[in-house]
Amino acid sequence: MRTILLANKFFFLNGGSERVFFQERDFLLKRGAKVIDFSMNDPRNFPSPYSSFFVSNIDYRSSSGSWNRICQGGKLIHSPGAMEKTKKIVRMEKPDIAHLHNIYHQLTPSIIPLLKKHGVKTVLTLHDGKLICPGYSMLNKGEICTACAGRHFWKSATKRCQDSLAQGVLLMLEAYWHKWRGSYQAIDLFIAPSRFMADLTSRRIPRERIRVLHNGVRVDEFTPNYQDEGYCLYFGRLSKEKGIETLLGVRKSIADKLSLKIVGTGPIEEELCEKYPETEFLGYRQGDELNDIIAKSAFVIVPSEWYENCSMVVLEAMAMGKPVIGSRMGGIPEQVEDGKTGMLFEAGNAEELKEKLLFLSQNPDARKEMGQAARRKTEQEYSMESHCRKLCDIYDELTEANLPIRN
Repeated sequence: MRTILLANKFFFLNGGSERVFFQERDFLLKRGAKVIDFSMNDPRNFPSPYSSFFVSNIDYRSSSGSWNRICQGGKLIHSPGAMEKTKKIVRMEKPDIAHLHNIYHQLTPSIIPLLKKHGVKTVLTLHDGKLICPGYSMLNKGEICTACAGRHFWKSATKRCQDSLAQGVLLMLEAYWHKWRGSYQAIDLFIAPSRFMADLTSRRIPRERIRVLHNGVRVDEFTPNYQDEGYCLYFGRLSKEKGIETLLGVRKSIADKLSLKIVGTGPIEEELCEKYPETEFLGYRQGDELNDIIAKSAFVIVPSEWYENCSMVVLEAMAMGKPVIGSRMGGIPEQVEDGKTGMLFEAGNAEELKEKLLFLSQNPDARKEMGQAARRKTEQEYSMESHCRKLCDIYDELTEANLPIRN
């Protein structure tokens, strides 16, 4: 029986990366693998038999006083607590593989060389652009930015792309520290959820060390519905980079022709509610309630203006038999086949988005045809069963074959 250490700093559903993490964890447990959890303490955590190994909660931004912020900032770069807990886990449980997800800041990449030193094979899923951009989002004041390019990390400070100069300097130091220590060089294999992310990360990591494995979705948990109530739907985080303001601006200009529902919360929620009172904001929804809203929608819009990786919103909409209108950004074009399973438009292009919205809202037959094709694509390419089988194949190759593994 294989023993696998799964590490992610959040042990609750904080976002899309956690959904992927827990789906893989559930599959491995059902397959009989011994799974060791490693995470950060938080009152929102799910139960785990390994919670005593979890590290203390660290939040640099909440620390008061310059000295406290400096001390906490140092722990976000290199965590002695995480190192000590990792040593204990490795010595007690002797994992064959460590699969690392979102470990930055609280668990820190400092644990990677330690795992390597103890002979543990290591895999890291690239949920974001952290290896290329110290701030991970590849945004500077709302605009796409890849200036650091995986090596010019000083630009995270000089370009003032973070909330403060201090934060930019801290992220710069973090990036250079782990480059100097060779933390990421100790990773045996990187998993990219999209070809886009694989190609982007290859600016720093040799492409042969990166394997593309798209996110999966539990298709059998979504019942497709090819009838609808005519409204279009946005569900996700309400923040500028998601393109929500572009969508709402377009909808306002064609309000008499298009019904729109918005599901989600985020930093600009209050501002949007005040600016667009005619729009139906439903707030946070989940589970069956959210699925019902998706099922009754005509189509789903993903108007992102930053680099999406492998969007779970797209996958869940397609699993429900809904066409998706998505921007040509990041990995979205890999998921949405233009004119077949949905429609694509240039990110931020209001006129092109309006054209796509009007076309699908006025053509129910096209919606149904695209929705059926979207469901088929999800079943054939994105099922969780297929995803996890391929993940296990990667584990097998890591433990049984010589690296590097090539796509």
